Amino acid sequence: MIKVRGLPKDPGPSAWNALLGAVRPAMPLREKKTADWLVIGAGFAGLSAARRLTQNRPDDRIVVLDAAQVGEGPAGRNSGFMIDLPHDLASGNYGGDLDRDRAQIRANRAAIDFALDAGAAYGLPAEAIVRSGRINGAATARGVGHNRDFARHLSALGEDHEVLDAARMAAITGTDFYRDGLFMPHSAMIQPAMYVRGLADGLRGAGVAIHEHSPVVALNRSGGAWTAATPYGSVAAPAVILAVNGHANSFGFFKRRLMHVFTYAAMTRALTEGEVTRLGGEPVWGLTPADPMGTTVRRISGTGGDRIVVRNRFTYEPGMEVGDARFEVLAKDHDRSFVARFPMLRDVAMEYRWGGMLCLSRNDAPAFGEVERGLFAACCQNGLGTARGTFSGVAAADLASGRESLFVDHLAAAPGPSRLPPEPFAWLGINGYLRWRERKAGAEL
Repeated sequence: MIKVRGLPKDPGPSAWNALLGAVRPAMPLREKKTADWLVIGAGFAGLSAARRLTQNRPDDRIVVLDAAQVGEGPAGRNSGFMIDLPHDLASGNYGGDLDRDRAQIRANRAAIDFALDAGAAYGLPAEAIVRSGRINGAATARGVGHNRDFARHLSALGEDHEVLDAARMAAITGTDFYRDGLFMPHSAMIQPAMYVRGLADGLRGAGVAIHEHSPVVALNRSGGAWTAATPYGSVAAPAVILAVNGHANSFGFFKRRLMHVFTYAAMTRALTEGEVTRLGGEPVWGLTPADPMGTTVRRISGTGGDRIVVRNRFTYEPGMEVGDARFEVLAKDHDRSFVARFPMLRDVAMEYRWGGMLCLSRNDAPAFGEVERGLFAACCQNGLGTARGTFSGVAAADLASGRESLFVDHLAAAPGPSRLPPEPFAWLGINGYLRWRERKAGAEL
């Protein structure tokens, strides 16, 4: 018997979900069900696993349980970059060993292809997912150096990229804040809530039962099957895919091996026509910072109007919860970063502020594989939940189905997450390291 200890708590609203308006009524689990497959978690990993199961075992009964509503949890709270190239947050310029990076690029692109195929199959619009590329933006000489180092690394990898000068960056972003840019054409951009909600709707149409507001409170194996209990029902299935990222700790797995790190974002109200004219630039673009600890920025135009999103700051929270006081202090950094980049919009208020939880390991390794008989983990995405979450969900479905694939081969060859120091040393060390890295980022933050 596994008793699940609590739930992570995400601060603030899911802005991406709020832009979409009314959601379909949730269908909490209120009965005892049996199925061939149970997927716990309806984020990128869980929904991708469910889609892969519909491909591998089209006649099987599949049930997905999620503690929240699709689009409200971490999957609906990220910045919406499906990144194909190396993106190690612990690195100075994202890059690493060439062979390791080539393998990760193959994996990330396989995940992006899978997501694009799902989008096409379920009729999702380009606003939900499109391969449009992204920019690494540099605001300082140090940031320019990071971009140049990364450009050399991409050349060694044989990867396409384009250096953008300050004038080109201003033409794209509408601001002269950036001194340099590095455009990488093969990343995909998503509206996170629109994508996962569309994926869930497509799966429902394919016969997958998805029950929201149905947290698993206990998991028990008996008689060759697992039974997952929720507050008002249960599901019994011979095979379970655990796609809950850092929440795997609450199930008792990967103890002292997962780092629960929150990152924070804010989204402006819709810009007026006059503000759009004052800003200039292109209506849609996505920019990651040249320094991994800097500020990510997106300009969006579509559902919800023209808006700007900024994301920065990281905190390690082993209890998987952020206090209100800390959240309010960190939110002020978004205002400073926004005004520094867009002084012509200094009177534009933030309509939404939120946080979302990442799961990292010290050695950038996934929490993947058969952790108990018939129980498969697809967790610890190391800050790249969109691409790595998709990849690990597909890999877990293939592994559980006995299917050989690139997805399984890649993750099966990876080491497991390495052990963390005991508390409070981990809290002091990780948060101290994050603050030091953010100070080094300087104006990139």
